[in-house]
Amino acid sequence: MPNIKLYTAKLSPPGRAVELTAKLLGLSLDIVPINLLAGDHRKDEFLKLNPQHTIPIIDDGGVIVRDSHAIIIYLVLKYGKDHSLYPDDPITRAKVNAGLHFDSGVLFSRLRFYFEPILYEGSSAVPQHKIDYMQKGYELLNDALVDDYMVGNTLTLADISCIATIATMEEFFPMDRSKYPALVAWIERLRNTLPEYEKLNQEGAVEFAEICESLRLKNAINAN
Repeated sequence: MPNIKLYTAKLSPPGRAVELTAKLLGLSLDIVPINLLAGDHRKDEFLKLNPQHTIPIIDDGGVIVRDSHAIIIYLVLKYGKDHSLYPDDPITRAKVNAGLHFDSGVLFSRLRFYFEPILYEGSSAVPQHKIDYMQKGYELLNDALVDDYMVGNTLTLADISCIATIATMEEFFPMDRSKYPALVAWIERLRNTLPEYEKLNQEGAVEFAEICESLRLKNAINAN
């Protein structure tokens, strides 16, 4: 069994995507917790591993891989018994890649656009345009879900990345579930399919939203 160190935080949707993937692959991870609020990601020791000071990263016997999307692809290609989560067929793989880019470029970027000022800049604002921008992501994904999963009727890395972010977004700003039937069905399908879903994903999503809201209220008090 490989000794793979995962530098992450339970709060991090990308970090949780890595943990969900590893669980599906039957891989054990040596979790190295990184406290973002305490600035662990800015310390010299961490910056030697990742000058971009982001999580998650893995250290697989000296091989350092940064960015959750790169990490989960690496894990499947190196350790997967097959490549079903990241299929070899170029057309299917292109669709999975599109889903991964949708997570990083649309879903997670919109979530980060909201929470970063609260976590790092002392903001207490809840701008409506940011909420609307985030919730537009629900609509975009709902409309794209024409099958059981993001790429046909088989679970892939696209689903794993996006569910980690979507679960977090909904804890911050719950969707009107009557508007997004395909998205709701997809969420429930993954909740019931992914092993240890509550522990590996939902608990962190809830905790992140609670911490962020608590800090936002504290920022508001400090500003007065």
